[in-house]
Amino acid sequence: MPKIRPSTDIRNKYNEISSFCHDYGEPIYITKNGKGDLVVMSIEAYELLSGRAELVSKLNEGIEAADKGDLYSAKEVFDAAKEGL
Repeated sequence: MPKIRPSTDIRNKYNEISSFCHDYGEPIYITKNGKGDLVVMSIEAYELLSGRAELVSKLNEGIEAADKGDLYSAKEVFDAAKEGL
């Protein structure tokens, strides 16, 4: 279940919010006037989330390329990998 806190808690209970985000790796949803406004999370959780999003994007690009027939042979892949070393 998501953790939801009012915006005043950012100012009044910052350390508590920070500890929760770091200890549990979970975001906290911040409300303003009873409506969703922000999401607060640790840098580590953000980097993990953005890394996963980037990976999914790259995988989707590869799937789209494969669907269009833009494929490489195993030899082409290994030759390119050797050049990169």
